[in-house]
Order: sequence, then C-alpha cells, then structure tokens
Amino acid sequence: MFQFQHIGYLYALGILPLLVLVYILTIYWRSKRLKQLGDERLVNEQILGFIPGRNTTRFILLASGLMVIIVGWANLRIGDKSEKVQRKGVDVIIALDVSKSMLAQDVSPDRLTRAKQLIMRMTDKMKNDRMALIVFAGRSYLQVPLTVDYSAVKMMLQNASPDMVPTQGTVIGDAIDMSLKTFTQNERKYKSLIIITDGEDHDENAIEKTREAADAGVVVHTVGIGSPQGTTLYDPNTKALKLDETGNPVISKLNEDELKSIAAAGHGTYSLLQNTDEVANRLVADLDGMEQKNFDSVIYTDFTSYFQYFLLAGFLALVIEWMLPGTSKKSKTIKNGSIA
Repeated sequence: MFQFQHIGYLYALGILPLLVLVYILTIYWRSKRLKQLGDERLVNEQILGFIPGRNTTRFILLASGLMVIIVGWANLRIGDKSEKVQRKGVDVIIALDVSKSMLAQDVSPDRLTRAKQLIMRMTDKMKNDRMALIVFAGRSYLQVPLTVDYSAVKMMLQNASPDMVPTQGTVIGDAIDMSLKTFTQNERKYKSLIIITDGEDHDENAIEKTREAADAGVVVHTVGIGSPQGTTLYDPNTKALKLDETGNPVISKLNEDELKSIAAAGHGTYSLLQNTDEVANRLVADLDGMEQKNFDSVIYTDFTSYFQYFLLAGFLALVIEWMLPGTSKKSKTIKNGSIA
C-alpha cells in the first residue's frame, strides 16, 4: 500500500498555482510593453538569442522540479511487511458545525478555529479508537469515514469552512442522522458522537433525534463554543457587519441550554470549550471509560521509501532549467526604443 510518511508537507504544493499566476501576469505585462514599442513579433526578432517558447519551457521545468521535490519531501513509500494486530477501542464520530456563525470571534481567534484545535488535540491523545468526521450547517456531509488513520482526519480538518456546506443554518438533527448511518448498524454499543457547535440550532427535532441515537447505543457528547452574551457577525468576504431584516446587527449567542439538553438525552456530557486541553482530556477519558470492542487491523512495520527518486528528478529538472540559455541582456536598438 502506497502512503505518504509526511502527508502535511503536500500543502506546500499550494505554491504552484501562485507561481502559475505570477508567470501569466509576467507574460501579460511583457506583451503589453512590447506592443508599446511596435509589432510584438518584429520586436521579438530584435532581441538577441530570442527563441519562441523558451521562457515557457523554463517555467515548466522550474514548476515541475519544485512539484516533484515537494512530493519527495513528503516521502512516498510502500509497506513491505505487514502484521495483523488487535486493537481495543470505540467508534467515535466528530460532528463539526461549520455554519457562518462559527466565524464569530467571541473566542480567540474564532469559534471554528478553536473547534479545529480541539479535534486536533483529541486525535493526538487517542490511540486505538476509530474516528470519523462530519461537517454540518444546514445539511450534513461525511468527510472521513470511520478510520484509525488520524492523519486523514487532520488533513480534511484543515479545509473545513462554511464554504463546504452550501446550505447555511445549524441543523443538529441532520448531523445526528448522518452519524447513525455511518455507525455499524448491528451493534448497540461501542459508539460515541461528539457534536461541536455554538448551539444555534434551527432544528426542533434535535432532542428527538438524540433519543433515537441513544436507543441505538450511541452516547452523545456536546461541546459548546462561544459566549452566552454573544457577539456581532461579519461577512467573511466583504467584512461588513451582518444586519437582520430590521437593520439591526445580528448577534450570535452560545445556546448552552440546547446543548445540555442534547447531552442529557444522549446519556453524555456537555463541555464549554474554554481550555482546549482540559476539554480534550475529559472527552478522551470518557471514551476510554466506555466498553470497548476488538478491532482487527493490519499495520505495516517495514517500508520502502521512494523520496530519493523524486528528489533526483526534481534536481535534474532545476539543473536543466538553469542550463538553458536566456536572452542576451544586450539587444539591438529599434526605432521606437530599446529592450534590455
């Protein structure tokens, strides 16, 4: 099985679209300048050593070299030796609220970022439990199915934002429904759902859905994030203050009563997210205290790495790009001016 040892390094590939944009803007700027001097084709002919397409070739070599070096940096490898091990744990689903109210800044830096930090801390402390990730607002979407690969959860968590869910609002009941479909249906225990939200629920059936989950053997914990007094909301794109129909500022408040009621109906606990480590420790302790089941897992104990091939290919691409001659800094003077 192929895998990346340092999958987080692949985020560095995000620099490539920026390089492409800069190159396109440079080509546009150069073409515009040449047209000011005269016919672009004739002007190019006056430049010593000019070869059509050479700049594009050099850019492709540069971008390709950087790309494969980054892939090599992440260390693509394949498992050679595997062992079947038995783990004991529970199935945990994290339901993360990504509605726009989670961008409120009554906690630093904002509610959604703090919620992500909590999940990150939990994955660092968990060992044998299987975890899944659901994001929800007006609708719910499964991002990561139940897995012991916590790095996959962390990777998807980085991109969690209100843009992932086109239907806005906060419908906790829909997140609970999605969780029930994700859990193994033939078991009535070993299951826990952790809902992280500000509790501004637009679903009157959340308590009823929680009772259904409890009847199916799911322990439901809730984590509230925000402040009871609330704060104003700003549009993330325009930075303008959000107003209601009457022109008054929209105030987003933490609804603790709702979240406490859901936790009680789900035989779980409610936590106010203030100290991230404390809440993470408490939730992990609750999971460890549950009755656990045996998981048969295959793990790889020996790997063959291929990073050296990628690094070599990237280095060769950069050397070739460097060896390609550029245009001479000296150029023929033309009637309307000169080009350096």
